[in-house]
Amino acid sequence: MLSGCTVDLLQPAGPIGEGNRDMMVLEWAVMMCVVVPVIIATLIFAWKYRASNEKAEYLRNWSHSNKIEVFIWGVPILIILVLSGFNYWSTHYYDPYKPISKEMLAKVGAPNAKPLRVEVVSLDWKWLFIYPDLGIATINELDVPTKTPLDFRITSDSVMTSFFIPQLGSQIYSMAGMETQLHLLASRPGNYQGEAAQYTGPGFSDMRFRTIAMPQEQFEAWVQSVHNTENPFVAKEALDAQTYPKYQAPPAVSNEVAPKPAPVLYFSNVQSGLFESIVAKYNVGNNAHGKDSKPMGDMPMDTHSDSQMAAPSNTGM
Repeated sequence: MLSGCTVDLLQPAGPIGEGNRDMMVLEWAVMMCVVVPVIIATLIFAWKYRASNEKAEYLRNWSHSNKIEVFIWGVPILIILVLSGFNYWSTHYYDPYKPISKEMLAKVGAPNAKPLRVEVVSLDWKWLFIYPDLGIATINELDVPTKTPLDFRITSDSVMTSFFIPQLGSQIYSMAGMETQLHLLASRPGNYQGEAAQYTGPGFSDMRFRTIAMPQEQFEAWVQSVHNTENPFVAKEALDAQTYPKYQAPPAVSNEVAPKPAPVLYFSNVQSGLFESIVAKYNVGNNAHGKDSKPMGDMPMDTHSDSQMAAPSNTGM
């Protein structure tokens, strides 16, 4: 009856996801060291000191025991120390801003793999993925090669939410005018669910996307297909400062009908610097990086033609 049910967090498809799972299982095991003995002791005490058991010892003048005090205080303190140690180590080892380590790459058999950069923008109620080194973008579908480090830069052009691919690993917040980072890796091919992990309004339940991990050769073929204007999923226009507002706009919302999920869409040409302009438009006049912030409409247009569909050497493709 439960054959169709899955627990994505316990079925990882990458080293970060495996680390998250191992930490959850380890912490669960430590907590069971408290829960199981307490349950057993409760049952034993209830049976031994039941009203009908006249042989049970009754110490009417008992008031204190040093052994019991040491036990009930010492065990929780020990557990807190153990959990604190595990959490401190894992927080630093799996820091989302920390690039995928050579150790993790060697574990999946790709010690020299170059990272793929992906810029993520959360919208109402959809996800925009920009591949700056490939000159393409997608909506509500994230296609990535396996055994390749994924370097995400994440922002929001709406309310705050959380970017999460449970089987690949850590979630991180997406906030307007700010940029967060996340580094993941898919160790095997698969079709994994991605989602917004924080409520964002009436379209929240459909703010999901598919993460399709595929071998390197298949990913390169997919990139070629996105550059093919005959592909029915490819938009007929470039994604730039002029067309972006149309795709950024949320669907119509009524009190009776929930907004329809945004369809999957590909863009074969993307304006260079679009991600930076989305972040900067919330910081005009308050640039913390010491550079002149430009409104989106002032960003220069630099789209990639079909002849530029091959990735530069620093993408590993």
